[in-house]
Amino acid sequence: MKFFVDTADVREIAALAETGLVDGVTTNPSLILKAGRPMKDVIAEICALVRGPVSAEVAATNTADMVREGRILAGIAANVAVKVPLTLDGLKACRVLAGEGTMVNVTLCFSANQALLAAKAGATFISPFIGRLDDTGIDGMELIHDIRQIFDNYEYIETEILAASIRTANHVKQAALAGADIATIPPSVLSSLVHHPLTEKGLAQFIADWAKTGQTIG
Repeated sequence: MKFFVDTADVREIAALAETGLVDGVTTNPSLILKAGRPMKDVIAEICALVRGPVSAEVAATNTADMVREGRILAGIAANVAVKVPLTLDGLKACRVLAGEGTMVNVTLCFSANQALLAAKAGATFISPFIGRLDDTGIDGMELIHDIRQIFDNYEYIETEILAASIRTANHVKQAALAGADIATIPPSVLSSLVHHPLTEKGLAQFIADWAKTGQTIG
């Protein structure tokens, strides 16, 4: 499974990119607001840091303006994936932009039927929102399972499942078990994946025992 980092904080992305674990980045209007800088500048800087897809979301809600904005965003860098909402206008815009060779991430997916429509519209990525479904009392991970099964039924579907609204390390594990192609993960959650108390306990013991040997390496 590929890991995207869900942030518009350039410093966080740069630090995580050094690990070699970041395959792409997702942003949205809320994250751009938090960044407090012009969107085009932020996206350009992120695209220079990360070789993989960088999602940049349109602000318009009608097809014509989504296409216009999408073309502007796609012009920032070759690895921009234009993000459009899962509405009829968004799907129409997806069809146009995908037809022009632009990567498109269809976002705010909450049902398997929506995911199927996005695939038929030519989406590069479909973003089902796990955490937000959990908030309503529905098991968001079931949606990932359903989409995976449907997509696997049809060889022509090339759309990748990008598990979004991930909030915990367990979400990451469950999304991988469910067959998501990608998980887009907040920096704090991505960093937490490496931690386990037994790892830290074992390392402390090894360090203590090594010190007792009185040796050095190199």
